[in-house]
Amino acid sequence: MSQPSSSLFRRMFRLRSDVGISFYLADFLFRRIMRQNAGTRWAVHHTSTIHTPERIIRGKEVYPGDSPNVYINAANGISIGDYTNIGPAVGLVSTNHDFVNNGLHQQAAPITIGRFCWLGMGAVVLPGVTLGDFTIVGAGAVVTKSFSEGYCVIAGNPAKVIKQLNRTECDAFAQSKN
Repeated sequence: MSQPSSSLFRRMFRLRSDVGISFYLADFLFRRIMRQNAGTRWAVHHTSTIHTPERIIRGKEVYPGDSPNVYINAANGISIGDYTNIGPAVGLVSTNHDFVNNGLHQQAAPITIGRFCWLGMGAVVLPGVTLGDFTIVGAGAVVTKSFSEGYCVIAGNPAKVIKQLNRTECDAFAQSKN
């Protein structure tokens, strides 16, 4: 049986199957022609904003800003592990303004997000935060401190652990992806 022409087209141009061709057309218009988010090396939703994308390290199947209205400031660096999903209107802010001179940014540790994480709609992750593997951040959460152990669901403002995940199940799933 032959491959449908759309599958061949997607493979030929290395396009993801989970987003429509219209996403790539809009990306081409906004990123390549209008130069919005031009520094990113991956397709970005036209309503998302990514500052200093060269400071983002991303794992397999990670596309920061592919959801609508995502805001990322990676001035102090952001590392995102394999298969992590960033939902709509998420904010990743790796730097803060100086308290006295609003025109300056403060140095801070980078944001580190583990593998197989999921950041729900409207979540905000602040400078220096580390999220371990399999951390789920609930919609609207404000993450002000690290949850390095991972394998949990966090929510609220400020975020706190509301549920522990089964580590054995999570690790079995991770093995199935390799």
